[in-house]
Amino acid sequence: MKTRARIALVLCLALCAASLSGCLAEAVPEDEPAAAVPELTIVQRPIPDNEAMAFLKGMGVGWNLGNTFDAIKGDWNKNADEMTVETSWGNPKTTKALFTALKEAGFSSVRIPVSWHDHVDAEYVISEKWLARVQQVVDWALDEDLRVILNIHHDEDQFLPTAAHYEESAKYVGAIWRQLAEAFRDYDQRLIFESMNEPRVVGASYEWNFIQSNNDCVTAARNINKLNQLFVDTVRASGGNNENRYLMVPGYDASSDGALNSVFALPQDAADNRIIVSVHAYTPYLFALAPDGIKTFGSQSQKQEIVGFMNSLYNRYIVKGIPVVIGEYGARDRGNLQDRVDFSAFYAATASARNMPCLWWDNGAFQGNGEIFGVLDRRKAEFAYPEIVDAIITYGGYDKLPAAAE
Repeated sequence: MKTRARIALVLCLALCAASLSGCLAEAVPEDEPAAAVPELTIVQRPIPDNEAMAFLKGMGVGWNLGNTFDAIKGDWNKNADEMTVETSWGNPKTTKALFTALKEAGFSSVRIPVSWHDHVDAEYVISEKWLARVQQVVDWALDEDLRVILNIHHDEDQFLPTAAHYEESAKYVGAIWRQLAEAFRDYDQRLIFESMNEPRVVGASYEWNFIQSNNDCVTAARNINKLNQLFVDTVRASGGNNENRYLMVPGYDASSDGALNSVFALPQDAADNRIIVSVHAYTPYLFALAPDGIKTFGSQSQKQEIVGFMNSLYNRYIVKGIPVVIGEYGARDRGNLQDRVDFSAFYAATASARNMPCLWWDNGAFQGNGEIFGVLDRRKAEFAYPEIVDAIITYGGYDKLPAAAE
């Protein structure tokens, strides 16, 4: 997830560190007027008949456990016990009830973002306590028969893809994935590994935009290809079920442009068609993510933005039988519930028509002026916005949609 709003969040948490219960993520908003799920007539697009496409169908639509295990230490809590990091960005400790609620609502997948650099020693050996806690939560999700995506998340400084930093980045990525591959090698194929979250050159003028005319940006994109290849080689070498596990890899900054440019290349793999292209898309940006954006959704141009990038991914990958997953999407709360319901329905249906599973980014935030993406009240294990969930589930999944007329 984009990090611009996190500075404000960390400051808030620092001010109320003695009583995190008063912070951003706890309160669920007062009731808004009920919203209705729109009726859509989006139909299935043709897809190849192969195992990868069948696997994507099983993933359906999903949800992100955001701002939890991906939280990182700041100056205000740098000396705190590492196990407090899970709740340091304002969310409560994760419970098994969350995954039960997701399953009962109709979700099929969950993404568990994890940052590791606050939990390793100088040689990048992962803390046993932290790994055991992550493993417990993965097990809870699998107990509900959810597909689970596990990744390296806010470790941007550790996998910085610049020429000067590449050697250390490779050391870090290789070390983390050797340990994770070993810990999870016997897990079944419902567990998916994702190499990195939004790899990019932090602070560069091209941080959030792939610019092919910029040599440094192109170098970074090529180094991301190399890190993705290292990830695949490391996981496959660990044996067990990792020999055929589905693996997700992003292009530059995990954007659709990052996966569609001529520099991005899928890793070579001994397993047959087990590489998933990982994409994040808060589209249309002015509605979905922009700090000073707009409240309304439904114009033809807004819908075309969604259709356009999904068509590009569909034509480059899906029609060739190569799987794609939209690992993050969503629309921040601007007091516009009906518009967010309309967006969620259209986005899920458009992705599902192309057999591209999409996972809502939920950071547990319900108040304030930042990136408010919460839909599941984690303290109650109940959905604060069931209308949004209904829209996603109604149209989420290839087989939920009607076949095209012949």
